Amino acid sequence: MSWPLWALIALPLGSGTALAVLGRRADRAAPGTAVAAAAVTLGLACAAAITRPVAAAPLLEGLPVRLAADGLSGPVAVATAAVTLAVLVFSSRGNGPGEARARFSGLMLLFSGAMLTTVTAQTLPVLLMAWELMGATSWALIGYWWREPARVRAAGTAFLTTRAADLGLYVAAGAALAGGASGGLDLDGLSGTTGPWLSVVTAGVIVAALGKSAQLPFSFWLSRAMEGPSPVSALLHSATMAAAGAYLLLRTGPLLTASGWGGPVTAWAGAATAVLLGLVAVAQTDLKQLLAASTCAQTGFMVLAAGTGGITGGTLQFIGHAAAKSLAFLVAGAWLTLLGTKALPGLRGAARRHRVAGVTFTVAALTLAGWPPLVLWGAKDLLLAAALKHGTALYAAGLAAAVAAAVYSVKALWFVWQPGPGPERDGGAPRDGGAARGGGGALPAPASWALGGLALACAALAVLAFEPARGTFARTLSTAGEPAPHGWEVALSTALVLAASAAVLRRAARPLPLPPAVTAWWGDWMRLEALARLLLVRPVLRLAGALAAFDDRVLSRAVRAAGHGVLRAAGAVAVLDARGPDRATVSAARATLRLARATGRPDGRAGGREEWLDGLVRGITAGAAALGRLARRPQTGQLHQYLAQAVAAFTVLALALVLVAVR
Repeated sequence: MSWPLWALIALPLGSGTALAVLGRRADRAAPGTAVAAAAVTLGLACAAAITRPVAAAPLLEGLPVRLAADGLSGPVAVATAAVTLAVLVFSSRGNGPGEARARFSGLMLLFSGAMLTTVTAQTLPVLLMAWELMGATSWALIGYWWREPARVRAAGTAFLTTRAADLGLYVAAGAALAGGASGGLDLDGLSGTTGPWLSVVTAGVIVAALGKSAQLPFSFWLSRAMEGPSPVSALLHSATMAAAGAYLLLRTGPLLTASGWGGPVTAWAGAATAVLLGLVAVAQTDLKQLLAASTCAQTGFMVLAAGTGGITGGTLQFIGHAAAKSLAFLVAGAWLTLLGTKALPGLRGAARRHRVAGVTFTVAALTLAGWPPLVLWGAKDLLLAAALKHGTALYAAGLAAAVAAAVYSVKALWFVWQPGPGPERDGGAPRDGGAARGGGGALPAPASWALGGLALACAALAVLAFEPARGTFARTLSTAGEPAPHGWEVALSTALVLAASAAVLRRAARPLPLPPAVTAWWGDWMRLEALARLLLVRPVLRLAGALAAFDDRVLSRAVRAAGHGVLRAAGAVAVLDARGPDRATVSAARATLRLARATGRPDGRAGGREEWLDGLVRGITAGAAALGRLARRPQTGQLHQYLAQAVAAFTVLALALVLVAVR
């Protein structure tokens, strides 16, 4: 029975498209409609995870559409749908009366539907289509307030950075076809690519995954993504785009193993990101930037797990991080709306004045820190056990990253629980798309329910890290036999986390005196964006300028010179003709005279038939001019319009191909 799987992706994609197309006419009904669609989607995801349906349809010759809710994709789909529902419930009363609520809700559903399609895709072409849609909707959501240039520039940076890395998937698809991968580009069949093409496929998948999940060296785009509304950040950073690359690496574990080098490279990329971006998070004084850097670091644990074969720990890290990070971002957005600031010094006392937000944020922060008995405490030990099997160096790097996670999480807690300077601001808070205020500055009831549900998940999911639930979870994922942590490993990691937390609480009021250059370098995300501009953007722009100059100074001049040469040659011919007509001229004149005698007209025109031909020529010319004017209309210079046109064209093409294949 495949209909629940088709409905799982069709419902969010269809309802999201309808809301986005209807626009302002659907603003009043949009929040409720979006919540209802997300709730039904969650039910479908749970049913799919239990029944494990498989669906297929023809697309291209040898490249069908295949979807499945198997051992790995089932739990991840449930996590994605659950976080989407919580975020939409939280933001259902958060948009002001003048905001485009239908556009926001529609894009959020499309974003979630693209991730659900990515999760359930069994073939690379289907994953690529969902991958592209996810990137497009993320650009639209980050730049949701499109009238503010800074937000639009941030959306463009995030979009172009991830798009550059996404090219790796196209390279991987081409290499898989060239290398004879089996099963119509099945994800599970990529490891069967032969010869040197196997390394090309592996490299393409790794680059695309690292870019999508903001791992080094692509991490800076996630910092710029903070310009979007907080509900967007809550969904993007937790269970969708920023985690999609990690999911792809967990999914293609056999490919990493078959290549020989893919596993170690992936593991070290994740470990390096977890450590270095953890230090970047420690240096932040802006809560949303701290959470953004922590997303890179926490996703690094998932990438580390994919590289070492710790699929159980990596999947549990994915699910637990989705709950904790979405919870943390929603609370940060609520405080920004209520207090008008996201700077940590300005948030002193925020947890005391807004107890529901304060308590739930504490649960999220302690989960990210790896405190017992919360979910990421057990998840980190599971994936670190797999890392230890591949060497003590990877294990030590994982422990260092866990210590950094404890430091930045407890640092944020210390600020929000310190006595505050005064009551919250009454007005002028910046737009953030978070929950609207309730009476007396409290959160509305739906927002509190969403926060409470996510906090409960952070605690309840911890049972999956320990027997007997761990064995059942591993069998569901088909990963039985992976190494389990020994008692001393759990004791060591827990002791380090608690010791680091205690040190932060003791020294937070008197931080270590570091040189300003050091703190500025870490606080600016190791200047990764500036480095990318120096090494990539500027050379590309200079090359483009050089090519434009070559076009103007060489090619254009050559064309103009050729035109002048033709005109001069024509002038010379005219002079020769005037001095003495040649045989061709005489023959043409005699032919014209004969035509004139035949038609009875001195000018040689053949009457009505020739006039009809002249009219036909003039009509064709006018039609071509009209078509040219129509063709110029889509050329607006607006990136989002070009993207929408491309999506529409490819959609029509895909439908036509499907209909032809069905016949």
